[in-house]
Amino acid sequence: MTTTRLNGSLYTHIENKIATIEFGHPASNSFPSELLDRLTKELNTLSNNNTVNIIVLKSEGERAFCAGASFDELVAIDNLDNGKKFFSGFANVINAIRTCSKLVIGRVQGKVVGGGVGLAAACDYVLATEAASIKLSEFTIGIGPFVIAPAVERKIGVSGLAELTLDATSWKNAYWAKDKGLYAKVFDSLSELDKEVNLLAEKLASYNPDALFEMKKTLWEGTENWSELLVERAKITGRLVLSEFTKNALAKFKK
Repeated sequence: MTTTRLNGSLYTHIENKIATIEFGHPASNSFPSELLDRLTKELNTLSNNNTVNIIVLKSEGERAFCAGASFDELVAIDNLDNGKKFFSGFANVINAIRTCSKLVIGRVQGKVVGGGVGLAAACDYVLATEAASIKLSEFTIGIGPFVIAPAVERKIGVSGLAELTLDATSWKNAYWAKDKGLYAKVFDSLSELDKEVNLLAEKLASYNPDALFEMKKTLWEGTENWSELLVERAKITGRLVLSEFTKNALAKFKK
């Protein structure tokens, strides 16, 4: 069952010290600003919830994990402040995962585009299916993945980031993403994926929460400047999206 709500949906289920966040949007699980804001707030809330040891992040349906930012909102940006605010949405989510006191498992069941790649990269451990191909297509509309680049580079290196970004029209399959380090494991089917996500979450939730917290901090050492860095990157994209090149490209896509 997938949501039909224009601003998307976000639900959290907590059981046995595992919080499962499920987001959805009728446009291939893309994110309007409101939904990004809700996810940021939910991650911050769970970070302070002592009944939760582990977070699982997943999306609705079977086809797409996340198609990135809302296309309709992207087209509507008409000034620099709006652009910065819009692109800060994924910056805020990435930083919320980074500063969250809980480890975050990503459950990626389908295709991942743009900001969705950044979302997957920000997760501490990602399990995926063979259908979870990835693409960074930002260059094709005159912008770039500047906000998510630090998160993506942290997982797959500069060479992987360059390959994804510069080859902006090509999909990379799930095994490419695994070889690069974005995914930890890739499964043949959705049922296998869910089985392994549940097993992993249950194991982790049974471990010493203090040890999990210290590991979280260890994994994210050296990223303390991201609160400022990602917002600065949002300014760059916010400026580029107002260019004639991007306006023309978006107009073609809209048609």
